[in-house]
Amino acid sequence: MDPKKIVEDYKEVTIGIFGSHSAKEIGVSAKAWGFKTVIVVQKGRDKLYTKFNKHLYDHVLVLDSFKDMVNEEVQQKLIELNAILIPNRSFAVYVGYENIEKRLKVPIYGNRYLLRAEERNEAKNQYYLLEKAKIRSPIEFKSPERIDRLVIVKVQQAKNPLERAFFYAISPEDYYRQAEELLKAGVINEEGLKKARIEEYVLGARFNANFHSYALKDVFGNFDFVGFSDRRQVNLQGFLNLPAREQLKINLPIKNEEIGHFGVTMRESKQETVYEYAEKLITTCLEEYPPGIIGLFGLQGAMAYSPKEELEFVVFDVSFRVPGDPAIGPTSPEMRNLSLKHGVKIEDPLDLSMLEIRKAIELERLSEIVT
Repeated sequence: MDPKKIVEDYKEVTIGIFGSHSAKEIGVSAKAWGFKTVIVVQKGRDKLYTKFNKHLYDHVLVLDSFKDMVNEEVQQKLIELNAILIPNRSFAVYVGYENIEKRLKVPIYGNRYLLRAEERNEAKNQYYLLEKAKIRSPIEFKSPERIDRLVIVKVQQAKNPLERAFFYAISPEDYYRQAEELLKAGVINEEGLKKARIEEYVLGARFNANFHSYALKDVFGNFDFVGFSDRRQVNLQGFLNLPAREQLKINLPIKNEEIGHFGVTMRESKQETVYEYAEKLITTCLEEYPPGIIGLFGLQGAMAYSPKEELEFVVFDVSFRVPGDPAIGPTSPEMRNLSLKHGVKIEDPLDLSMLEIRKAIELERLSEIVT
């Protein structure tokens, strides 16, 4: 069955939520916009949703494993509830791209085929898309022997499919020494190291630039900017809180594991480039992954000096789904801007997703916003 056909029979919509990553954020926006909600949780990691925030979810499906989401009875229940799923990073990782693309019939608000572009080992991945869109990204080093400046090595953690164990190196010798330490500590494994990406470290102020791209462009326009944020990471944050001489005393591998976010702003004179990057990426994704980007997405990068001593925004990561950052709504001045633009109160980036779903129901155009 085609999800676009399934959604044509929906009279009302229940917002389907994957019980991890950004499930609270999605639940809050969905309920604020008057939608019923259904959350899919995994036994043993459900208490945050089923006990402490149960007011956000009208229906709860408890599974032994997140992969069971593609089981026929689970899918049938979601379709009976008129569910439209909002994809997040955990959904992509735990259910798996093959399952999402080939077995999951439940309609998804967004482009299910674009989720895999976040993976660095896919042929048409985010780096391919950035290059195609002519967006400045860090120089990649194809082998450790080519390292001639400070680099960041992006390697998957051995025991956590959601997180990477970044480390920094200044030379081939430095790379091999640190890689060996992380292998011995069990933080990474040989397979992950082989697939690692080595790229120049961008010395600049970090910004996650977050956007919402619309499917109903004739109604809402191409996209909206929703705000900037940055990450807090374990155990990196702990190291950075210490004086340099104390950092040197600690003989532990540094882990760049995301644990939270905070809001930031960017000088207005430099924001135009960020908007233009979003516009270029949306155009490229429409060509390479039709129907392109639908919903929230983020460009993670840094504003740094180019070799010509000019400030430029360098993008080192792209997310093609909900950013999982509840700080954006409360800290972004763009919420007032968007409230004025759309004539309704916008308090969180996910309110834009709910706004488009509501309008699609009203216009009987649900099939245009799902895949």
